[in-house]
Amino acid sequence: MPKTDGGAGAAAAAPEIDDAPLDWLGNPVSCADCPHEETRAVGKCEFGRACVKDRRGRRIDRFFAANPDNAERYLDHPYFEVRTLAARYATPFRLTALLNDPEPDVRAMVALRLPLARVKALVQDPEPRVRIALAMRLTGESLAVLFDDPDYTVRLAAARRAEPALLIRLARDLDPSVRREVARRVPDYYLPAMVNDPDPLVRVAVAERLPPERLVLMTDDEDFRVRFTCAERLTPALVERLADDPDATVREVALARLGEALAAAAAEPQDDTDPTEAGES
Repeated sequence: MPKTDGGAGAAAAAPEIDDAPLDWLGNPVSCADCPHEETRAVGKCEFGRACVKDRRGRRIDRFFAANPDNAERYLDHPYFEVRTLAARYATPFRLTALLNDPEPDVRAMVALRLPLARVKALVQDPEPRVRIALAMRLTGESLAVLFDDPDYTVRLAAARRAEPALLIRLARDLDPSVRREVARRVPDYYLPAMVNDPDPLVRVAVAERLPPERLVLMTDDEDFRVRFTCAERLTPALVERLADDPDATVREVALARLGEALAAAAAEPQDDTDPTEAGES
């Protein structure tokens, strides 16, 4: 195949041609019947690297990145990867017809690109990946609708973007990964309500954020990882509670913290003035 001059777009980088690039039907890719000969001539497409006929998504994407004006003509292509990537680059007002595309990846791309008012109905889409894409656009109570989604990955996506004050609604979610995200982001005045969460990693996340003076609520936790986190963060006056912890790593941290506190106290300047002399003066 002829080499490009490396002057524009997708063909500027080194080629990555494999033994035989194939199209989406498994047939060898050929430039002989390609409708983009002029595009190739100016270095904006390249066999085995940036090609709309190739079945590899990254090569299709490179083609559209260099030739976004060609995206619209491929929105009805039979290969879903081509439609998905064409939807990434096409003018948004041409995407409405793809709201009902049979391929979830296409609908997810549309959810990211159409005006929000046009895609809110996708909150009822049967595919979680489409609802996750929509979660990237929603805010406030519109996003909180997804707190009740039947798929935990959708609820997790919503928890990662929701306003912290709304997250307490997910504090009793059935999935621990969702509750961990809540513990990481919820306002700290809600954290005491989560100190007895059944999942130890949720409790660790709580212990990492709970104000140090409130960590006494967790020093008797059954999981050493929670107590270890407490030992790292408790105030010197309270960390002594863990000095005889049954777990050696927790004891080590607690005793080290106590030693640091004692050393700091010993290093403070001492007032040697006789109080009686101070009174006489």
